[in-house]
Amino acid sequence: MVGKSWLNKMASRFSGALQITNLDDFITPSQECIKPIEIQALKSKTGAKIKIEKDGTPIALNETGQFKKLEKVEITLADCLACSGCITSAESILVTQQSQEELMRVFREKTQYQSRDGISSTFIVVSLSVQAVLSIAEHYNLNSEQALNKLAGYFYQLGADIVLDMTVADDFALLESAKEFIQRYRANKNGAKNQLPMLSSSCPGWVCYAEKTHGNFILPYISVTKSPQQIMGSLVKYHLAKIMDLSPKQIYHITVMPCYDKKLEASREDFYDHEIKSRDVDCVITPIEIEQMFNEYNVILSEIKIEKKIQRIFESKMKYLKNDLYGHSGSGSGGYAEFILRYAAKYLFNETDIIIEFKSLRNPDFQEAVFQKDGQILLTFAIANGFRNIQNLVQKLKRGKCLYDYVEIMACPCGCLNGGAQIRPLNNVQSRELALKLESIYRELPQSDPEQNLIVKNLYKNWLGGEYTDKALAYFHTQYHEIKKVNTALAIKW
Repeated sequence: MVGKSWLNKMASRFSGALQITNLDDFITPSQECIKPIEIQALKSKTGAKIKIEKDGTPIALNETGQFKKLEKVEITLADCLACSGCITSAESILVTQQSQEELMRVFREKTQYQSRDGISSTFIVVSLSVQAVLSIAEHYNLNSEQALNKLAGYFYQLGADIVLDMTVADDFALLESAKEFIQRYRANKNGAKNQLPMLSSSCPGWVCYAEKTHGNFILPYISVTKSPQQIMGSLVKYHLAKIMDLSPKQIYHITVMPCYDKKLEASREDFYDHEIKSRDVDCVITPIEIEQMFNEYNVILSEIKIEKKIQRIFESKMKYLKNDLYGHSGSGSGGYAEFILRYAAKYLFNETDIIIEFKSLRNPDFQEAVFQKDGQILLTFAIANGFRNIQNLVQKLKRGKCLYDYVEIMACPCGCLNGGAQIRPLNNVQSRELALKLESIYRELPQSDPEQNLIVKNLYKNWLGGEYTDKALAYFHTQYHEIKKVNTALAIKW
């Protein structure tokens, strides 16, 4: 039995964009979010004949002319994502495959198999995001490199086969987004509609809100480039698997991410291969859950021995990256706006040495930068964090008054470093204050340059066969779907 206090706690951790307006947060699991029975489609054009027995059991007439009891079915996370009703409470309960309990079960099973016959069919890979690592580092008074490798040591002790950082996936996401912007900008100049502004797609809270609330109006503007988490999923399940001579299904891929919304993203049908029955990311775990695991199992992070550090499995035995943890120039959410602006200035206007300054407008979470040449404004970019700014941006777009070419959008105020699943501040420190501290630490990290990352160049050439191949599009791009509001009797609030 799941306690109500736990439900409320989990619900509050999803991003603000998932907890507003007609998304009906918070409700207890009830008829509003349950498929009571499953009805199989019949070949008959007259439709299904259903009646209710005296004891309340629903039965239906089957193709042989006999009445058969209808089986109850359990709602899945996929059902929930396809619904335009509630979002947080029901999905909090239903993310059974995205919990620390499931994570520990997988590790225990792997250990049991190995102790019995020395062989386990499960190959466990853990991918660590920089934002989550910084949260853990700050909470446990470690520097970023120490936290990264202590965390890696912890997962190796549990039974992980490989622990990776996500620099390569971050770089791919930036490059693919920048190339997409160039294509959209040129298409817009040639008269194509709904190309600009291009809106970022790396935040699943924003994407889910857009799909359920604004649908086909807003979706054409959203970038089709996958988030770093899902690009990492493609790298692990389809490239690493080949290197290790494994099938994607044999790999259990765990990501450590700063927000619960990433669990929803990993559970999307778009990121599930039905042919091989494998998800790109099998389990998302967060800093808050890792803290809970440490407390439950009496783990002291600073005392973990680092017998093995994170691995550079994609480097093909060549040491391209000198450090263990990297950030990017720009925002702590990955620096999308700044990188794409520099990239566009270079490839559209042949300007390589430009000064970019994002200035706060109505509040610190809405910033704007302008690129000018010879006194003419050529590009206008923005960063919009938090639901209030997202809502204002969407309204401007609907009124035809949005003058931006690109907007980096994150559902959480202060962006990913203040994600809903980052460890909460102590001693009456405000969340924004902690986020700003993490931002300053992020800016001190060595910065990766995606265009100069030789690992990325090597993967484009030797794995994908080029930057614009169908294979590259398949692994790095996705699609989004309008989710229409369904008015049924079960959804009526009496």
